[in-house]
Amino acid sequence: MNNISLYDGNTVISTTRLTKAFGNVVAVNDLNLQVMRGDVFGFLGPNGSGKTTTIRMLLGLIRPTAGRAILFGLDTAYQLPAILQRIGAIVETPIFYPYLSGLDNLRVIAVNSGMVLGKANNRRIEEVLDIVELQRYGKLAYRKYSLGMKQRLGIAAALLTDPELVLLDEPTNGLDPSGMIEIRQLIRHLSSLGKTIFLSSHLLAEVQQVCNRVAILRKGNLVKQGDVKELLRERERIEIRLGQAEQTNSALNVLQQSQEQGAKWISNISIEQNKEGEPILIIDAPLARSAEINMLLAHNNLFAAEIYRREGNLEEVFLEATTPTSGSYHTGMQRFAPIVVPMQPEAEQGAIL
Repeated sequence: MNNISLYDGNTVISTTRLTKAFGNVVAVNDLNLQVMRGDVFGFLGPNGSGKTTTIRMLLGLIRPTAGRAILFGLDTAYQLPAILQRIGAIVETPIFYPYLSGLDNLRVIAVNSGMVLGKANNRRIEEVLDIVELQRYGKLAYRKYSLGMKQRLGIAAALLTDPELVLLDEPTNGLDPSGMIEIRQLIRHLSSLGKTIFLSSHLLAEVQQVCNRVAILRKGNLVKQGDVKELLRERERIEIRLGQAEQTNSALNVLQQSQEQGAKWISNISIEQNKEGEPILIIDAPLARSAEINMLLAHNNLFAAEIYRREGNLEEVFLEATTPTSGSYHTGMQRFAPIVVPMQPEAEQGAIL
């Protein structure tokens, strides 16, 4: 079945009920993803949630049990070679020859990828080394590279064919803070070059800084997907500090009474301590209601010393989405929709495409 006519040019990845089961274990279940051109898309989930399995299905490294994956308007079941020509990917730990230089390792990968060595391709190798800021270390033996340099060389290898889509599976895994910053800057640079980035990670703070959209998996199930700013706005809260503890308790009572009398835009109110050990009110309410809250307190002779916006973070969104609730998920086999499964060979572990 040809899906080219369905491609609008903006949707780079679209999956429909994508499912993978290993025996009675469902690793990915009914996954519906949408990644748009130009996205830096964060793919989040605890270990074992199905992130790497999903990436392997997108790349044709393993066969789905059910469902479909459409990339660039092409179906992985029938048009995988054409899809892979437009993708650069690192899955798990890249493997290089330890005694070859970074430059020579890239030459080997270029040849294995079908690139014919010559002036043009030598120029491309120099370009990707420059993109990942390894040009000055190109002649250094790979075994002497730091972990961060090895990760960047892996990304350079994935960029050799100038792909439209770059898939990175845990690119900052095991890196120290400086290495994480380097990879973060590199991802931003790739985005500025017009690449669509699909980033699998469990490092929420890193993802929040570089991604514009995210999806969150739990036990193979998609539990949240959307624009990062919109998801954080859902967790937006108001923080108020009053002068004394008694006033804070009184303010809590006033707001709870207001909530009971119809202020349904207040979803929750609590008292916490700030870094100085002072009591503060934490109000789950839209930031636009700050003035209304301040006026309500003032009418009750309670005056805020400070009012802040407490921004949400992906960690809160992630924990809320992945915390188990009774009856939320099924265990065991699910019922699958019938599909035609791609007839591609299973691949070995650890791949650079």
